[in-house]
Amino acid sequence: MKDMMTYGWRDRLPFAPGAGDGLVANGRGVSCTGTRCGTEPSLSRRSLLRGVAAAAMLAGAGALTGCGADGASAGSSSVATPGSKLSAIKARGQLNAGVKKDVPGYGYYDPAAQVYEGMEIDLCYQVAAAIFGVSYDEARERGLVAFTDVTPKTRGPLIDNDQLDVVCATYTITPERRESWDFSTAYRTDYVGLMVKKRSGFARIADLDEKIIGVSQGATTQSLIEQMLVDEDIDATPEFLAFSGYPIIKSSLDAGNIDCFAMDRSTLAGYMNETVELLEPEVKFGEQQYGIATKKGSDLSAVVDQCVQDCAASGWLDEEIEKWGLV
Repeated sequence: MKDMMTYGWRDRLPFAPGAGDGLVANGRGVSCTGTRCGTEPSLSRRSLLRGVAAAAMLAGAGALTGCGADGASAGSSSVATPGSKLSAIKARGQLNAGVKKDVPGYGYYDPAAQVYEGMEIDLCYQVAAAIFGVSYDEARERGLVAFTDVTPKTRGPLIDNDQLDVVCATYTITPERRESWDFSTAYRTDYVGLMVKKRSGFARIADLDEKIIGVSQGATTQSLIEQMLVDEDIDATPEFLAFSGYPIIKSSLDAGNIDCFAMDRSTLAGYMNETVELLEPEVKFGEQQYGIATKKGSDLSAVVDQCVQDCAASGWLDEEIEKWGLV
């Protein structure tokens, strides 16, 4: 049996990442050149070429004490006022969390075991432990988190309409997003990577001139790449094609329908195999800081932020990064 510490999740991806070149994308892409986007009828090569957080009320000894060195949260549950987000969660008996289902190491749904797994899944249980005043292990045993998979397009609206309490899904903190939602202290920092097929012969980022780069819909990747080209004075004008999920971007790369799969590097790590490589990995750009998003002005926001800070201070986050192979 493969142990997660040896990253056996690679064998449970919904496609064969290195079976590689014969895979054909199954879905619809959105062609984005500059600021124009349009739905493409197929993925053929021919067609593709065209805040402040409101303070949570914490009672003296009931204040959070954070993650212990062993990864267990300690302390009494957070005190909520009637009509608050904390009150709603306590009355419901579960934290509703939006997570990724297709990002190994962060948020991945194992269809065989029918469970979510990854660093962000574990972090959601830490938040639940802080809210309900139980240990991390007890939060898992009691199933105090209900998970919903989200995409860049759905995550914000699901917070706004109260279907979700938190979104912990490689959600990059930006000034623009802070205007709409509260974000916790960053729990992970990453950079954008450019995955290409080894057979492509690309050696420099400049080789992507007039090539097609696949990105995720609603992500900041395209703008970060465009800014990097300016900052590094690279003479290249690639096209961008946005997709609804990471597996289909990888499948499109394998099928030759796009030339590059661009995303955060630790996300790309889950899709690496012997047929692909990162293009000029020494060029670091597009710093991404991931935070947990909550409803703007919610009394939950301060509790979530304190939980993340405590998990960082105790070393629990560093242990999780190593556990899930995100280094």
